[in-house]
Amino acid sequence: MNVRSTLRDRLAAALEGLAPAADVAALSELVVPSGDPKFGDYQINAVMPLAKSLKRPPREVAQELVAKLRLDDLTEAPEIAGPGFINLRLRNANLVAALTAALGDERLGVAATAQPKRYVVDFSAPNVAKPMHVGHIRSTVIGDSIYRTLKFLGHTVVGDNHIGDWGTQFGMIIYGYKHFRCDAEYKQNPLAELSRLYRLVNQLVDYFDTREQLPKLEQRLKEAEAALERARAVAPTGDKNADKKAAQALKKAESDVGNLRGEIVGTNVKLAQVAENETLAKYAIEHPQIGSAVLAETAKLHSGDAENLRLWKEFMPPCLTALQETYDRLHVTFDESLGESFYHDQLAAVAEEFQAKGLARESDGALCVFLPGQETPMIIRKKDGAFLYATTDLATIRYRIERWNPEAMLYVVDHRQSLHFEHLFAAAKLAGYDQCDFRHISFGTVLGRDGKPYKTRSGDTVGLKGLLDEAVERALKIVSENDDRKPDGAELDEARRKQIAEIVGIGALKYADLSQNRTSDYEFSYDKMLATTGHTATYMQYAYARVRSIFRRGEVDVDALRKQTAPIVLESPAERALAVALLRFEEALELATVDFRPNLLTTYVFDLANAYSTFFDQCPVLKAPTPELRTSRLMLCDLTARTIKQGLALLGIDVVEQM
Repeated sequence: MNVRSTLRDRLAAALEGLAPAADVAALSELVVPSGDPKFGDYQINAVMPLAKSLKRPPREVAQELVAKLRLDDLTEAPEIAGPGFINLRLRNANLVAALTAALGDERLGVAATAQPKRYVVDFSAPNVAKPMHVGHIRSTVIGDSIYRTLKFLGHTVVGDNHIGDWGTQFGMIIYGYKHFRCDAEYKQNPLAELSRLYRLVNQLVDYFDTREQLPKLEQRLKEAEAALERARAVAPTGDKNADKKAAQALKKAESDVGNLRGEIVGTNVKLAQVAENETLAKYAIEHPQIGSAVLAETAKLHSGDAENLRLWKEFMPPCLTALQETYDRLHVTFDESLGESFYHDQLAAVAEEFQAKGLARESDGALCVFLPGQETPMIIRKKDGAFLYATTDLATIRYRIERWNPEAMLYVVDHRQSLHFEHLFAAAKLAGYDQCDFRHISFGTVLGRDGKPYKTRSGDTVGLKGLLDEAVERALKIVSENDDRKPDGAELDEARRKQIAEIVGIGALKYADLSQNRTSDYEFSYDKMLATTGHTATYMQYAYARVRSIFRRGEVDVDALRKQTAPIVLESPAERALAVALLRFEEALELATVDFRPNLLTTYVFDLANAYSTFFDQCPVLKAPTPELRTSRLMLCDLTARTIKQGLALLGIDVVEQM
């Protein structure tokens, strides 16, 4: 049952004739859970903005609105507080009826949407030429949670993993394989050797690019230093505004010089890493044109060169196997996994279609789409005839529209691609795909304690496999220590401890990411994410396990409990607070899908676990004063455990029976 939705509808009906018709929808959204249970369960905050627009006293407007509200069947009499807030308290009878119905319902009382839509959710999308790293965790787990939640709510959802299997990275691997491979290592572990070759060639290409950029940086620094000297030479004039602008100009000039000096230092360090390494320095001398050679190998692959195509087909299976192993560990699945290579033969047709419709024209030899309101065009074919990611993405949209006819396409990709998607969506709408709602579900960066992107001590990007292994290893230590401290002795054998540690460790990693506002950067910390208290998956899993422990100790027949017809009793504030929290599950799911923010679901599960913790401390279950109260509290325990389990499942996180 979605109480907030019902209250919004009732408020909208009451606002008719009182508020301007254009404002009713926005005002009806101003129903929120109460910040303090002593004031009620929900609060209507629409009075103040309405009174302002009507130029009437807020309490007078509140009284008129209360008179028009029809809530007798749902809440106690509304109360006006302060200047015009309206507090609402649900009737206990409604709470009991809703929870009793949820007890015997597999969906816990959550109704499927009355207006199902078709979605394509594009998420994860790694390059197969290299192992997944920490940067892939966000797209993968955020996209998976959005996919699971939309499906649970009754929408038709296609999860699509748009794999990078055709770009320049394969030109790097092919070049590396032809010039630097170790046959013994390749035979023993092909993926590890291919990854080494990719990193090696990428470092050499980057070395030459960096060396070429250094003189330009040094010239920019000279210009910035000259600008700084000029800014320092500006004497105070006594004009407040002029002096303020001069101070701002000086500060900017100092910042520009500092940034450029830092960039040059980093550039020299990068060059030194190659120059001071005997092997890399030798390779750099022997392969001075490696950048253009890599592009040539890529072009040969794309043009169907027999040898490069054979190598590509040979490299793909171990790369895909490694990806699948990671997805299996994360319990992430896709309905479609089509790489960029799938769309390669469609790219020329996309470019020709845009040109034929007058949507693209040549500029400096390249074929460009000039978009309204955009300073820079979107290039869909370079002057050498090569296509770009934008072309592939347009072909992908056309394919998805033709195959799935979705009403919405969600791209779960980091915020740095915002401009690309702005251009892509505008171009897609120009091409006639304006009936589809394209959304970029952007997210921030995973940071280390230094506030910079999370990397290893050597400066390499942290591998996702290593991240998972470390989380599980730390979880095993915690699980083992907790089990060893149990009053009656350890209960778990080594195999069970490892199984629980896998669930707890990976769940902690996922939850630590999902509990963040997706658009924000966040600092990665194993200690924080594995804590058994606070806003962590481990705390939620512990709450679930605690309920299951009660049922084991009480030898409770769960099936019989769920068929009970006896009413749930809400005698104490803790029981009632838990009941209200349980009833908010459906509205939490609705909120989480408004702007596709899984952190709103994690907040709900955390609040529910906290409400249960208070209930557990204040309300004896197995030793309840009466059999009726014991049964009622067992019902609340069962609903809590099932709701936590379902909420975590929609986040892609498992629970355990014992911890």
